[in-house]
Amino acid sequence: MSEPLVPDTRLDLSAAAGLATALRDRTEPEVIVDLSEVRHMGALCLQILIAAATSAQKDGRSLSLINASDRVIDQLRVMGMTPETIAGGRI
Repeated sequence: MSEPLVPDTRLDLSAAAGLATALRDRTEPEVIVDLSEVRHMGALCLQILIAAATSAQKDGRSLSLINASDRVIDQLRVMGMTPETIAGGRI
């Protein structure tokens, strides 16, 4: 099992390129994104996570989101998502 990816505290426009690169560089069978430090989830980074999960599934891999705070879960819910729907990659 590889080390989880721990993204920036604010997943907003300024974090989007770094998040996309970090996810693209992960090639292990199970990519784990630890959201324990995240306090803000913006729509662009949400789209990046969805795209990464979809791509992983197409490659026979998986992407999991763990340790999301209640605040981040609420932000995702407002955008119609949950960590489970994102990880499913079938949005």
